[in-house]
Amino acid sequence: MALSLAGKTAIVTGAGSGINLAFASSLLSRHCNVVFADLALRPEAKEIVAQHSSSSRAPAKAVFQKTDVRQWQDLAYMFRVADRSFGGADIVCPGAGVYEPLWSSFWYPPGKPPSTDSLEHSRYAELDINLVHPIRTTQLAISHFLNPSDASKRLVASPANPRSIIHISSVAGQVAVLVAPMYIATKHAINGFVRSLAPLDKELGIRVTAVAPGVIKTPLWTDAPEKLKLVTEKDEWVTPKFVAEQMTNLVEREEIEVQAPSATATGTSSTRMAKVEGGFILEVGKKLRKVEAFNDPGPSRDGNTVTGLEAADKEIFERLRQGGWGQ
Repeated sequence: MALSLAGKTAIVTGAGSGINLAFASSLLSRHCNVVFADLALRPEAKEIVAQHSSSSRAPAKAVFQKTDVRQWQDLAYMFRVADRSFGGADIVCPGAGVYEPLWSSFWYPPGKPPSTDSLEHSRYAELDINLVHPIRTTQLAISHFLNPSDASKRLVASPANPRSIIHISSVAGQVAVLVAPMYIATKHAINGFVRSLAPLDKELGIRVTAVAPGVIKTPLWTDAPEKLKLVTEKDEWVTPKFVAEQMTNLVEREEIEVQAPSATATGTSSTRMAKVEGGFILEVGKKLRKVEAFNDPGPSRDGNTVTGLEAADKEIFERLRQGGWGQ
């Protein structure tokens, strides 16, 4: 079910930068309060939170809650912050994520730098951030929506009182690349997870959807030289603001204009209206496309390509041939 944003409240993890900051800003512009849940805020995020503080005249308010999404207690606490500050949450975006960072990468096994994954803890941080955190946050959100606390001013979720959970997948959830196998695995998993929860929309009024962005100009890329070199002059950037607009549309609209199935295969520009409902995954490149569960043609090219992968693959093969990898 679609959800009107004015007067509502959202929890957004990773809101300190990138796509999640753009989404939080979009929500605030539509008079929706936001809990910024992140380890820290970049300067531009600090400014936005300050402009929407409880003492400001802004029609929507923002609060920052320091959150390590790998810690389940932190995830639970951000819902208590939403209850205390705004009387509950209506929209939840477990958006925090990383892209095969050197400190938690398949190609840099645990126990040796640059990996910070510990052999004793038996965890991959990338999987905890990109997959376990969205799953646990979704559990908490559903519980929050169906069992309002004493501090909440919200009614129980239902088709008449809808709620929304929006995930950030990726075009990586439709493809496979050698350079980022754990990242690829998490995004394939998010797609399956979102589709599995589709029935919640009709039965309980809880719409679970996802965007699948292409190459987005965020710190995930620009602050990582080893990632930035994968993008060449042949590739096109998409802006975080454009992705955020589509995330907002998945929350508040019943239909979205997307590429027609024939357009992806033929390269034409024909479009169609697609119904937004639970399980909907929206590819966001230069164009918009519904990602189908079966017989999907794969990502469109505009804003979705990374043409420097071949050189990165060669580096991986060289590293493996040197001997001692993983020892």
